[in-house]
Amino acid sequence: MEKKRRNRQHVFIIGCKGIPAQYGGFETFADKLTEYQRAADIQYHIACACEPREYDRSRARYRYHKAKCYVFPWRKLGAARAVAYDIDALRYFIQYAEKNRIPHPVFYILACRIGPFIGYFKKRIDELGGQLFVNPDGHEFLRAKWSPPVQKYWKFSERLMVKHAGLLVCDSLCIEKYIQTEYARYRPKTVYIAYGAETAPSVLSDRDEALTKWYQANGIEKNEYYLVVGRFVPENNYETMIREFMKSGSKKAFVLITDVNGEFLEKLRQRTRFDTDSRIRFAGTVYDRELLKKIRENAYGYFHGHEVGGTNPSLLEAMAAAGLNLLLDVGFNREAAQDGAFYWTKKEGNLASLIEEADVLDEEERKEMGRKARERIQKHYSWEYIADRYEGIFHCGRGQETGSCCSDEV
Repeated sequence: MEKKRRNRQHVFIIGCKGIPAQYGGFETFADKLTEYQRAADIQYHIACACEPREYDRSRARYRYHKAKCYVFPWRKLGAARAVAYDIDALRYFIQYAEKNRIPHPVFYILACRIGPFIGYFKKRIDELGGQLFVNPDGHEFLRAKWSPPVQKYWKFSERLMVKHAGLLVCDSLCIEKYIQTEYARYRPKTVYIAYGAETAPSVLSDRDEALTKWYQANGIEKNEYYLVVGRFVPENNYETMIREFMKSGSKKAFVLITDVNGEFLEKLRQRTRFDTDSRIRFAGTVYDRELLKKIRENAYGYFHGHEVGGTNPSLLEAMAAAGLNLLLDVGFNREAAQDGAFYWTKKEGNLASLIEEADVLDEEERKEMGRKARERIQKHYSWEYIADRYEGIFHCGRGQETGSCCSDEV
């Protein structure tokens, strides 16, 4: 047993909230990475978070897929709790690797929250003969929810994470270019590996009870609604999408599947008066994956207003549904969809006009756009392909030069 453990490549993943995933790009990534694992010699260890009142020591260790999961309670530190969570998990995993004499471990940190502390941990990882991988995520320092001091912290932290990382795994070519340009003085080693998406259609039929009940609850019908799915944050441009939809003459509904925040919702209501437009439907969250997939497949079109992150999972899932995608015109979104989508800007009237044009597309035009989008997913974003790519770079932890394993074109 000891020999078997030592021959394995141990990969410790820090930074997601845990698996099985509900919402969230990093959570979906960790979930699918472990689901589609093919390399029997890789052992994944995943840090998972919980509220302090929900922490149960007897259930703090469990297996999901083939991964070992470790639960760490959030500390009561407000916005800083995510920093403490990453530090707690990384410290524990380093001690675990030391205690079990694990050779060439890989520590993969998702996002750049703990830059001011990473120098100390990098030294300990080096002493283990391990490697530090980092996913820099998107431009977190630009998110509107952060105050100027927090934004400065994110930028400072990002710089230090880039400086100390042995390899930066970028989920977007735009992010990879930014890292290489912004931090050229550190000569960062980078590799591009996108997020993935499921390619199989939903197993649900149009007559499925869960689907019909959801339709009834939201007063909609198949192909008679536009959809958006994502985190309820300002930088996802909910205000622009709602305002422009209200300006359009569309007879369809606009359905928003999101984890509504009361304060932000009230600001949107005051700014847009969406409550006076019966077409706007806030539908809450949908955690049933097959149901959500079917809702996407049956939408007339999908709006995507993300402008800060890298390759966004909700966009890839919408593209896999082979529907009509109307995307904010930023590099991340064009990189993913290319000619498989229509694009809009935040200029007043731009999206409203696009919606009215989309409303009168004939069926063949819609199908052609959906075919192009789905083809992009099948070629470049399937989870099988993404998991394979990750297994390749994780195997580099065995004392090889990381860059030699990551030079393949994607």
